[in-house]
Amino acid sequence: MTKRKATVFLGGGRITGALAAGLRLAGDERTIIVYDRHPEKLRVLRRESRIEIARDLKPAVEQAEMVIVAVRPGSVKEVLGEVAACGARFPQLWVSLAAGIPLKKLRAWLAVRWVRAMPSPVSRSGRGLTALCFDRMVPRTDGARVRRLFGQVGAVLEIGERQFDAFTATYSSSHGYHALDSLAKAAQDAGLDRETALQAAAHALAGGIEYWRESGLSLEELLEEAATPGGIAAATIAGAEKAGYSRAVRSGLGAGIARARKNAKF
Repeated sequence: MTKRKATVFLGGGRITGALAAGLRLAGDERTIIVYDRHPEKLRVLRRESRIEIARDLKPAVEQAEMVIVAVRPGSVKEVLGEVAACGARFPQLWVSLAAGIPLKKLRAWLAVRWVRAMPSPVSRSGRGLTALCFDRMVPRTDGARVRRLFGQVGAVLEIGERQFDAFTATYSSSHGYHALDSLAKAAQDAGLDRETALQAAAHALAGGIEYWRESGLSLEELLEEAATPGGIAAATIAGAEKAGYSRAVRSGLGAGIARARKNAKF
């Protein structure tokens, strides 16, 4: 029997690329095998992160000590069906990155020990954030192995499965990019040039949040410090709230959670 030693990704998309790059950045020299139907994706990953290309599913999963399913939610059932039908002697530790697909469905589609993981594309830089949820059958040794892997590319949180959809809608770096773009565009409309607007907006978001992390102060304390009553910052925040800022954020999260729950119906 082939000795199991590799981490195998089924799917060579953006999140696989981010995780592979983050692992290499952290100095992880493990064998990473990626199976995907699009050769160009695999060639890019091989250049970037020294992954090995799997052209056939069966030998790929037979080399794995851990398989990470990194395909779109609507493709998970099909891919797992292919695994079950290929005749491979596959490992028992599997990790799903598919948003919204619950553990009970994963177990029904392939009877192995499952972990759900939701890693950020920011993992590429080693400053990611990953939520984990473990099937009750995952032993401690396997749980520790999964935590170590994702811990190399950023912070790791273990949360209940009922929280996963809300986490998925909340943690995305797209919030930061969208806020940066919106704030910078508003600043341009107010008279700043593009570069200055981006610098100012980036400081407002990234600089402020980094200070919150380092200072140990609560958000309430920092808001009081930054937005002096009667001052410009306080007026700006009040204007945004009057225009429905918080309501818009809640609406956006609600839409994301609804999308994740729709995924569960695949």
